[in-house]
Formats: sequence, structure tokens, C-alpha cells
Amino acid sequence: MSEEHGNLIKSPKQLILMVIAAFFIPLVVILLLLTYANSHNKPSGSEDREIANRLIKPVANLDFKDANAPKVLKSGEEVYKSVCASCHGTGAAGAPVFGKSDAWGSRIGKGYATLLSHALKGYNAMPARGGAAPDDVSDFEIGRAIVYIANNSGGKLPEPVEPSSDKDAAKKK
Repeated sequence: MSEEHGNLIKSPKQLILMVIAAFFIPLVVILLLLTYANSHNKPSGSEDREIANRLIKPVANLDFKDANAPKVLKSGEEVYKSVCASCHGTGAAGAPVFGKSDAWGSRIGKGYATLLSHALKGYNAMPARGGAAPDDVSDFEIGRAIVYIANNSGGKLPEPVEPSSDKDAAKKK
């Protein structure tokens, strides 16, 4: 048997070519793979700014109100969306779901005064005033929200009467 099993490299020129090929072929393959991996659609400059703005946006915003300004009463829908919808929109903690007449029928049957009392004082898992502060939502506005919820859930409650302001009461005396 021959000790020489056949050398693939027979000259120094072939050795140099093999060394160069061994270096450049993996380099080219790696560059092609990187190009392919990064070839997906990249956001434009304006999208980058929008993403950055969303990421650095403050968690909360302060809303300063003039304490001496006349109070603008909220509608029942506005109060429902800001205070009540978090539970009554989903049925959280056993709350009757907005718009489901079967869930609200027996409650509406007890009358507006009972519904208002439960809303103002709390009932079962529902906190008093739905968790809203008295400065943020008045009793009258909560009454409007009750009528809004009840009337959209199969009831026919009349809109509560707006309370007279202190200035109107002083003029009438």
C-alpha cells in the first residue's frame, strides 16, 4: 500500500488559494445571512419618532381645574364611561353588565331611589360612588348615570331633576 493517499494540494499556489477560500467563503456566507436577516421592512423616520414618543409618554397627566369656575355637569353617559364602565362594561366582581336587561330587570324594579342609594353608599363589591370622589362626580351626576345605565338595559326611568344652584336659591329668597 502506498503511504501517500493522494494530497489535494500539490503546489504552493494551490495552498494559497485554499487558505484564501477558507477565509473568504465563510465571511461571504455570514454577510449574506446578516443581509437577509436585516432585510425586513424598517420603519421610516416618522414611525421611529412615533414609537419613541409612545415609549417616553408620561404614565399619567395632571388636569388642573379652576376651583372658582362654574361646575359643568356631566351627562349620564360621560359618568358611565369615566366611572362605571370599568366594572359594568365587563361584569367584573359580579356587576350587572351594561345593556343586559335580564341582569338589570330585578334591580330596575326596585326603583330609582334604591339604585341611587346603592350607588352612593356602595353595594356588595361596588364601592361607594363607584370609587369616584364627591368633588369629581356629584350625586346628581351619579343619578344621571343610573338613569343612563337603566334605560339602556331595558328600563324606562325619567331623567333626574337638576338641583338648583346656591345662587338661584339665594335669588328666590
